[in-house]
Amino acid sequence: MRGDKKTKLLAKQLFKLSLVNGQVSPEQVAGVLAYVEKSAPRHSLALLKLYQQAIVTELAKSHALVEHAGPVSDATLHLIAGAMTKKYQRVVTASAKPNAKLLAGLRVRIGSDVYESTVAGQLATLSNAV
Repeated sequence: MRGDKKTKLLAKQLFKLSLVNGQVSPEQVAGVLAYVEKSAPRHSLALLKLYQQAIVTELAKSHALVEHAGPVSDATLHLIAGAMTKKYQRVVTASAKPNAKLLAGLRVRIGSDVYESTVAGQLATLSNAV
């Protein structure tokens, strides 16, 4: 992504200002956006893209996307959210997404972390071990 060192540093600083107790605060984000609009810094488009990327990455760390082959109950989603909340020491929400490519099992994505318990994943591990 285009942006000189000063733009990247400013985006990082603005991102840090958007956090309250380690969580993205909508009020802080609104304040940052108002500042950028008012001051119109150099390379503002690149700055906003870098800032958006940081916010999206941070928000993804608090959401578990559960891909599944068969039906998944709300109780299962609550259990997954609870386990991930405990593991990451932050509030994690979970949502289900059907994936027709999975034969059976679950794949959970939180940010860049992937936890897989699918038949296809187990078969791939087995074939690599042989």
